[in-house]
Amino acid sequence: MIGMSCTHLSNSPLADCVGPVSETFRHWEIFSEIDHSVVGREREIEELVSAAGLSCSVHAPICDLNVAAFSDRLMEASVAETCAVIASSAEIGAKTVTVHPGLASMSVNGTAERATERARRSMRVFDMMQREYGVPIAIENMPNVPIFLGITAETLAYIVDGTDLRICFDIGHANTSGQIDAMIDTFGDRIANIHIHDNNGQRDEHLTIGDGIIDFPEVLAHLSWYRGNYIIEAKSLESARISQSRLEKMLS
Repeated sequence: MIGMSCTHLSNSPLADCVGPVSETFRHWEIFSEIDHSVVGREREIEELVSAAGLSCSVHAPICDLNVAAFSDRLMEASVAETCAVIASSAEIGAKTVTVHPGLASMSVNGTAERATERARRSMRVFDMMQREYGVPIAIENMPNVPIFLGITAETLAYIVDGTDLRICFDIGHANTSGQIDAMIDTFGDRIANIHIHDNNGQRDEHLTIGDGIIDFPEVLAHLSWYRGNYIIEAKSLESARISQSRLEKMLS
């Protein structure tokens, strides 16, 4: 199924967004930030998406959190908040919960390896949450930005090694690091969610599909076995709708 997600919607009441989303889409990946936090609102959200005829997945919050933080207190708080989102997501029947693997230091160079080890510790907790709550947790590959963890397939595989965590394959992110084929070949059917958007290969632009340089027919051919959701991550609903139309033609 083709679904959509738009971070900008999280600055508006969730009830105001359900109608516009459901006009075109049958699946919504809720970005659990600010006005769209799923924690403590399980019944409200379940009723809203059900009434609109939507299924849903959840993207865990990212702006205030770092599950690889060097401060133990900040890392523990980030993991605890993510776990709360996972528990709430299970209550609303989310298909997946997508989680970022964390950040190295923004101010101290050369900390990626140490941050990666801390991320691995957090992954063990999420793996336990996945087993306890029965909702697939998908760890997302990141764009080519120095402080991000999980940019390459090799690093992401190391971060989730020893767990049954799934993968959210972000095609746009992988394009910025030349990792599209490597991600697919490394993770295969471990991929439980796909984020799809376009860019020109240098940075994470979240362009409408077809407005950048990604060869989507080739990528989709490499993913011919995949039967999960394609989540269009767009800057606006209008962009998401155009992307949906273009993607439907590619998948037909």
